[in-house]
Amino acid sequence: MDYKTYAQRLDYLKELIEKGQLSSPKDLSEKFECSERTIRKMINDLRESGIEIKYSRKKFKYFIASE
Repeated sequence: MDYKTYAQRLDYLKELIEKGQLSSPKDLSEKFECSERTIRKMINDLRESGIEIKYSRKKFKYFIASE
């Protein structure tokens, strides 16, 4: 995957998290045709860029923590 495609997928991933529509890395890995590990790496990359992403075990969803 080239950098442009990766950056576009990161933006899409961030958008899904903001909208509360990302429930499992497995679902997204099937959509992106990549491994769950790659999805988790992408989530960690977003975290490293300063976005505070959390996971709710009650709701089984990722979300962006508000300040």
